[in-house]
Amino acid sequence: MQGQPLKSDIAAFSADLDENVRTLQALFEGDNTFVTRLVESRAAPHLRCAVFFFDGMVKNLAINQSVLRPIADWDGGAPVSAEVLAHRISQVNDSRVEPDPAKMLSSFLYGDTVIFTDGDPRPVVVNTKGFSLRSSGEPDNERVLQGPREGFTEGFMTNLSMIRRRLRTPHLKFTFQTLGSRTHTTVCLCYLDGVCKPSVVKEWEARLSSFTLDSVLDANYLSECVRDSRMSPFPTIGVTERPDVVAARLLEGQVALVVDGTPVVLTAPYILQECFQANDDYYRNFFYVGLARLLRMAGFVISICIPAIYVALLTFHQEILPTRLLFAVAAARQGVPMPTLLETVLLLLVFEILKEAGTRTPGAIGQTMSIVGGLVLGQAAVSARFVSAPVVIVVAMAGVLGLLTPKLTTAAMVSRFFLLACGAVLGLYGVFFGMALVLAHLSGLSSFGVPYLLNLLPRVSPHLEDAYVRTPWFKMRESGRFMARKGERP
Repeated sequence: MQGQPLKSDIAAFSADLDENVRTLQALFEGDNTFVTRLVESRAAPHLRCAVFFFDGMVKNLAINQSVLRPIADWDGGAPVSAEVLAHRISQVNDSRVEPDPAKMLSSFLYGDTVIFTDGDPRPVVVNTKGFSLRSSGEPDNERVLQGPREGFTEGFMTNLSMIRRRLRTPHLKFTFQTLGSRTHTTVCLCYLDGVCKPSVVKEWEARLSSFTLDSVLDANYLSECVRDSRMSPFPTIGVTERPDVVAARLLEGQVALVVDGTPVVLTAPYILQECFQANDDYYRNFFYVGLARLLRMAGFVISICIPAIYVALLTFHQEILPTRLLFAVAAARQGVPMPTLLETVLLLLVFEILKEAGTRTPGAIGQTMSIVGGLVLGQAAVSARFVSAPVVIVVAMAGVLGLLTPKLTTAAMVSRFFLLACGAVLGLYGVFFGMALVLAHLSGLSSFGVPYLLNLLPRVSPHLEDAYVRTPWFKMRESGRFMARKGERP
């Protein structure tokens, strides 16, 4: 599991055991979790070893039974080299001689145990990792009604094993790298050889090699640095905590990036079509899924447009409204001191504040506060004539419809205010002009060389089996692999 080794201040170790002990103790001076254990063989006094590990990051039972006891019980002849210690004395399945101090230090800091023997300057690295991890459970923000309930954890190798269990093919490739000059975080590029385009893998490697931050504590550190169109509110790189989603995207020709210490996995290329897909679309009846997907698409468009259209109609195009509807809106607005634009903007801001407060408040209290707070504030504002009832309905519709596409939350908020400004200046003409600008922006986006509107526009449509609706499995020729290399199978 080693990527690029971290830099070490140790040029080389000595054949003298006591000197090596002093070197490592000086390097980790002030670290109370650093443990040094000296052990000798009872039957062969010439065998003297020093065992180093970090308390809390190792399995103590494995060290006692598979490292210390075999050394103490060894009765072989002299001398004992590092190879003998690694392959004959140690009883751990992953035990190796590591002459490079930088690679040894990288493994040591990640939970491995290091053993030095007197007379040999080469350390032995033994895999005894045992730090605690939380159990695998369904991600709270990606719950499904049907389908697997398993989610990634902070364990790096555990996450890779979840992907491997779903794609039992030798074509599944794992490539490790180490990023962050201080954290030295291990990341893994996952892809299916023969399905993913080699150019996509090379682009991933090139962008990761240009990463310059000194720390990687979460996948978002990398997402903001390697994604296309970094200033766009529309996501051009996928984020998930579900191994079944990662496996499906690998089958579609994407590349997944697993980051040590976080359950979040990045996937790319990522296109707009995926923003309208739900995790359980492929575990439920295709009739319902097709209708639900169309509702999500329509809901997103209505969510960003309806406040702008409302302001444009009441400000510039009142003659378009039916007479009875116009009289009803006028009666509802009677006595309201603020203009239509101002009350719409204020209510949209209040909605965003309530949503953020509900998200930050723990547990069910947050959901209750969002619902009750919205009802109480809306009713109080209408009763006090601060705002009119129609604008509360419009803002509520925009907010609820925006929840249909949680992957586009940021894009929906930015687009909503942008179209609102266009409608307030130029009326319906401004709304149409703003929508054209949004569409032009989407048309210019790409993700790792793949057009962002793939499958959604007639001229960019290699596959339509899994675009607006989901084709039944018995008719889907390539299982929705809209970015995979044609004619290839893993």
